[in-house]
This record gives sequence, C-alpha cells and structure tokens, in this order.
Amino acid sequence: MTKPRNHQICLEATPFYHCYARTVRRAFLCGKDRFTSRSYEHRRFLIEKDILRLSSIFLIDIAAFAVLSNHYHVVLHVNQSDCADASAESIVRRWHCIYSGTESSQKFITGEPLQRHEKLRLDTLIDNWRNRLRSISWFMKVLNENIARQANKEDNCSSHFWESRFKSQALLDEKAVLSAMAYIDLNPVRAAMAATPEESQHTSIKLRIEYWRKRAQESTDVQSANDDSNYQPASLMPFVGNPRQPMPSSLAFNLLDYIELVDWTGRAIRDDKKGVINETTPPALQRLGIEIKGSNLDKVHINHLRRKKGVKF
Repeated sequence: MTKPRNHQICLEATPFYHCYARTVRRAFLCGKDRFTSRSYEHRRFLIEKDILRLSSIFLIDIAAFAVLSNHYHVVLHVNQSDCADASAESIVRRWHCIYSGTESSQKFITGEPLQRHEKLRLDTLIDNWRNRLRSISWFMKVLNENIARQANKEDNCSSHFWESRFKSQALLDEKAVLSAMAYIDLNPVRAAMAATPEESQHTSIKLRIEYWRKRAQESTDVQSANDDSNYQPASLMPFVGNPRQPMPSSLAFNLLDYIELVDWTGRAIRDDKKGVINETTPPALQRLGIEIKGSNLDKVHINHLRRKKGVKF
C-alpha cells in the first residue's frame, strides 16, 4: 500500500531525498517519439534550466539530476539552516519569484506602511511560505506543474501529463546519497544514450565536469582545483572533501574522486542495463586531461558500495 507523503519525508531522519517523475503518455517527455517522428529534444534544456532555477528560489539544494526521454531524476537536499536564517524579506521575494503573493506582501516589498491586521496576516503567510520553500513536495509540485503546462500547450491538449505526483526515496546515510547520485549520473550511459558520463546530456555530472574544465583552463594552477569550491557550479550542491567542524551544507566527498567513482561504476556490466562504459575507454581523469597526485578514492569502499545488497548504480 502506498504511504502518505508525510510518512515518506522526515527531515529529522535525513535531509536527502531521491525523487523522480514519469510521464503517462506514449509521447516522450524529451527526445524523439518514434511513433510520431516528432522531436521533444528542446524540452530537456528547459527542464534542466527549471530545476536549477527553482533550486535558487527554494531553500533546497540539487545534489544530482538527469533528464531522460520520459522521466527525470533529482537528488534533493533540504537546507534547514538557511531556511531558519532567511529573513522575512528574503522569504517574500523568493515566493514572489513563483507566485504573485498578496496585496500586503507586495506593499511589504515596496516599503509601503502596513496596518496592524495586514501585518499580522502577513506574518502568518511568511511562516507558511517559509515551510513551503523548504518542502520537497512543493518543489516537485511547482516543477511538474511548469513542465506539464508547457507540454500541454505544445501538444494542444489538457489531459494528465504525469502518471503520479512523484516518487521519493529517503537517503539515510552517505553511502545511500553517493549510490543515488551515481545511479542518476549514469542513467544516460546505462540507457546507451552516451558512451561516457561527460558525453551525456542534461546531467549534473556533465555540468560539474564542464564547469571544472572551464575554470581549470582559466587558472594557472590546475592542481589547486582539487579541493577548491570555485571550481564547482553554484547551482549544484558542492563537494568539500573530508568532513570537518563546522561542516558546511555540502557533500563530504571529493569531486574528482566522485568522477572516478561514477566512471569506475559505469564499467560494471549489468544484465538489466544495455549500456556500459567500454573497458578500452581510458580512465575518467585521463580522458578529461586532469592530472592529480594522491587521489583519495578508496577502491575497497567503492567495491563495498557496489556489492551492498539493494544498492544499484
């Protein structure tokens, strides 16, 4: 039996969740529909752009994403510390990026004086909006609604676009987070849509690699990029290496090690997947022209992740 959403999402247990949504129609979300020969490839860029845009509005970080033919995946992280520290003005401005708000919230932003009853009502609204801006359900609702509206307009219809609201899975520890991220970043490879992760389109790992290479080319000291957050896109949750105190809201793993993890895992042959990274393909960092010494990647730990029961990449 399906569990209620409030039983599946518990921020006290974990702030990380793997969410995905699938279309209900035969027509593809993206790509080319072989039945009608119609291309929906342009939607992939729009969906990726919308995922990253909403992340900048909501108090939610994107750890990984992938947009495929008829579904998409995201790993979301609820940033509770930023949510608690956000000012009333910040909450209102964020909400106005999605909805028009109310007359009192518009007056508040423009600096117009509010009457006592307007201020009391606005305080209640701000508390409500603060909770919604850290809600995974509201994030997915706004994202799916935007996609469905655009698709219905293009297809000139008004029927259901998604088969359900969305599916979610709690990621309770670091292994689960890395497993879900690697699974998502390898989706195009496993579907035989790309030969390597850096050749895949509309995935978080491609975005990370492209940004790293661009910043590395601009830098005179490439080696310093290994642990430099400036070499990671601001739109994605950053890798910061080993845990430390105080620990920032980030992924306690090294970016280049993660690239190696994804590449190493993508070479494993699975009977239920048609795609795999060819064994003759050079290692990831060699392909990307990245030269580092003393990689922190623990192959024994990765092998444990791959063999762990219930964990699939």
